[in-house]
Amino acid sequence: MTRLDLRGRDLAADGVDRDLLPRAELDVEAALEKVRPICDAVHHRGTAAVIEYNERFDGVRLERVRVPAEALEKALKELDPAVREALEESIRRARIVHRDQRRTDSTVRVVPGGTVTERWVPVERVGLYVPGGRAVYPSSVVMNVVPAQEAEVGSLAVASPPQKEFDGLPHPTILAACALLGVDEVYAAGGAQAIAMFAYGTEECPPVHLVTGPGNIWVAAAKRLLKGRIGIDSEAGPTEIAILADDTADARHVAADLISQAEHDTLAAAVLVTPSEALADAVDSELTSQVAATKHAERIAEALAGRQSGTILVDDLDQGLAVVDAYAAEHLEIQTENAAEVAARVRNAGAVFVGPWAPVSLGDYCAGSNHVLPTGGCACHSSGLSVQSFLRGIHVVDYTRDALADVAHHVVTLAEAEDLPAHGAALKARFDWKVPQPK
Repeated sequence: MTRLDLRGRDLAADGVDRDLLPRAELDVEAALEKVRPICDAVHHRGTAAVIEYNERFDGVRLERVRVPAEALEKALKELDPAVREALEESIRRARIVHRDQRRTDSTVRVVPGGTVTERWVPVERVGLYVPGGRAVYPSSVVMNVVPAQEAEVGSLAVASPPQKEFDGLPHPTILAACALLGVDEVYAAGGAQAIAMFAYGTEECPPVHLVTGPGNIWVAAAKRLLKGRIGIDSEAGPTEIAILADDTADARHVAADLISQAEHDTLAAAVLVTPSEALADAVDSELTSQVAATKHAERIAEALAGRQSGTILVDDLDQGLAVVDAYAAEHLEIQTENAAEVAARVRNAGAVFVGPWAPVSLGDYCAGSNHVLPTGGCACHSSGLSVQSFLRGIHVVDYTRDALADVAHHVVTLAEAEDLPAHGAALKARFDWKVPQPK
């Protein structure tokens, strides 16, 4: 990997220039105009347009987009028992974590006779997108469906691209995961046409209120285009891992973890931040031998050699923390002495993995945490998918006549200060146009 040497710089005074840090380029704005006609076609022609774009982009001609119930049942019945057991454990652990995230209503007594209650209400219907392509992601079914179910979403649908080798259905492991979770509304649709199907609705698929789940640049562009008509979780970009490590880290572990995320895509980002040049050298050596032994060696090598990946040398862990906070990684591993203490100081990350025994791969599948996380530096302002993603807070205001009378003069004063006299008049009407003065 390439190296960026930040040693000797006063990052506390000068700050970290985020543009200097390795990052995958993802021009969602440029993709907008390409997905616009796709979304418009689905809006106006419904299922027929989805079928046409499935044929154009995935090489599959379908008669219908919704997956038959018998296909879901068959996929689960034929699922490898070891894969089923692993998925069941992943689901069990995810439920433990996400069930505890459920919010409870809270009522605050502002004044005698005046309360504000915050009610947490689930989104009525959501569309969950599960990508296809280079890999199969039943784990993404788990990560999307479990928090939605724990939030008590009333209606949910899953979309995943059709696969030519499976008669135009999504991958059978995806279907089996849906069946395992009790999801019976599944669509063979990918890319921008799937997001538009969710947003506008079709003859087969009623429209949804919220769309979640990662995808490629066309999915991200469609989400951006349709945001407002639907809520979205985020515009997912290429996956990324950052590792903050000192000379106590095992170079084999560090290299293996960098490779694990580079395996996703040639645009995947793998970044090592360390004050130890010896560790950086050892990791480079490990990468050379480990990459050659992997199944997807060519893809991984391209990702690691890309401008989005690299090693950043720093003076010490304080400087390293400034760098990883500026980078705001989707996944951040802390492999240092006193890793828990260092991790507690991290401000910006989608998820933090502490010490040598909590690799990102654990979080991808069986930690209980969610792996749908903000990318592209968005972790400085956004969170990963959770039960909270599927809930809406509604304020319920309940005041008695006396409680309103006590504050009415302030409301009228502020309304007139903003030149909105009708706001004040709404209170005057309740008191015969005479606003009582405070006692």
